[in-house]
Amino acid sequence: MREKVLLICEECLSRNYQTTITKDRTKTLEIKKYCPKCGKHTLHKISK
Repeated sequence: MREKVLLICEECLSRNYQTTITKDRTKTLEIKKYCPKCGKHTLHKISK
């Protein structure tokens, strides 16, 4: 089973991306992606 999650920028806290992950995932998802608000590549984590 997969669930939809939002990725949030660590610097400006804007919600930029939406993705799906498996529900039984043990580690938190951390991806370095481009943030259009900051204008640079930053770390994005799952929002709660």
